[in-house]
Amino acid sequence: MRHIDEYRDGRAVEGLLRKIAETTQETGSLAFMEVCGTHTMTRAKYGLGKLLPPEVRLISGPGCPVCVTPGSYIDRAVAICREDDCTIATFGDMFRVPGSTSSLSREKSKGADVRVVYSPAESLDIARLNPGRKIIFMGIGFETTAPTVAATILSAESSRIKNWFVLSGHKTIPEVMVMLAESPELEIDGFLCPGHVSAIIGSRSYERIARGCGIPCVVAGFEPTDILQAIWMLARQKSEGRSLVLNQYARVVEEAGNKKAVSTMMDVFEPADSVWRGLGTVPGSGLSIREKFGRFDAEKEIDVEVEETRDDPGCICGDMLRGIRIPPDCPLFGRECTPAYPRGPCMVSSEGTCAAHYKYENTENRKIGEPENPKMRE
Repeated sequence: MRHIDEYRDGRAVEGLLRKIAETTQETGSLAFMEVCGTHTMTRAKYGLGKLLPPEVRLISGPGCPVCVTPGSYIDRAVAICREDDCTIATFGDMFRVPGSTSSLSREKSKGADVRVVYSPAESLDIARLNPGRKIIFMGIGFETTAPTVAATILSAESSRIKNWFVLSGHKTIPEVMVMLAESPELEIDGFLCPGHVSAIIGSRSYERIARGCGIPCVVAGFEPTDILQAIWMLARQKSEGRSLVLNQYARVVEEAGNKKAVSTMMDVFEPADSVWRGLGTVPGSGLSIREKFGRFDAEKEIDVEVEETRDDPGCICGDMLRGIRIPPDCPLFGRECTPAYPRGPCMVSSEGTCAAHYKYENTENRKIGEPENPKMRE
């Protein structure tokens, strides 16, 4: 197929649904987890969960980098932006994520210098134009974005820029998938592996999950037929008693991935234990800045007092990121927590499970305007 409409063709969708239904007659009930926020949005947007046979259950996992970023990271960024000589530069999806008592958007409304940028290179340009200020870029994301941040650190070093820093919150996907595969809370029959991340690290990176944990993996693209074909490939593996890594997204993803991007990333970063919202500390799942580039590490170079992190007791984002709850289980969902007035990151992010469910799957949403959030009156 060469054109986007072919990946959304109704006859192709119907054919794949038939194949899935035929296969699940042999396997019985199956639970597949997507570990990518874009997969979550696609299946919600096109109603794939409602089209699938009842034997197939899709679970949203920790595939949204904004959602899995812990509150302590937000609290540190808030503390930094309160410093008179500091500027926070961030991607837009982090701007409204609530911390313990504040957010970057709230601090900006009080006069803090918080700027939304579209790339780490843009934040480096801000540093060049403002030599008297410390510019801190919020480096979050998985292996998809980490290489670009690493390349920007290399650029800052070669340009001898001394007032630019990175607050690294980068995380890596395979390690958390292993944790989920071994979790006693879940019974996962297969993983839909993230296409964006896999384009960098390659399909080979999931071998330890398929072989070591005995759970089939399929790297999937982002169109409806991509996801349905990947689900069929997982179901077929289960029916045949196999546990392999298959690549449905071969038009983009290679077995070895993008070696140059991985090399750049690992030249600048090194594996470290990392805290994930809802999952706690996942060993070796973070990327910290290597000592040789330590002068760019905001956490080490910018000394601030960070408040004690307190998660919102009413928000169940953590449970949803572990795959054990869904948005309607949350008493705040669609009432006190909406896209206009989010209480948790799963509603803030455009790839969050709550945002996807609210926009495409929640039949009780108001059609005109957002529900008023009484908290905003205070």
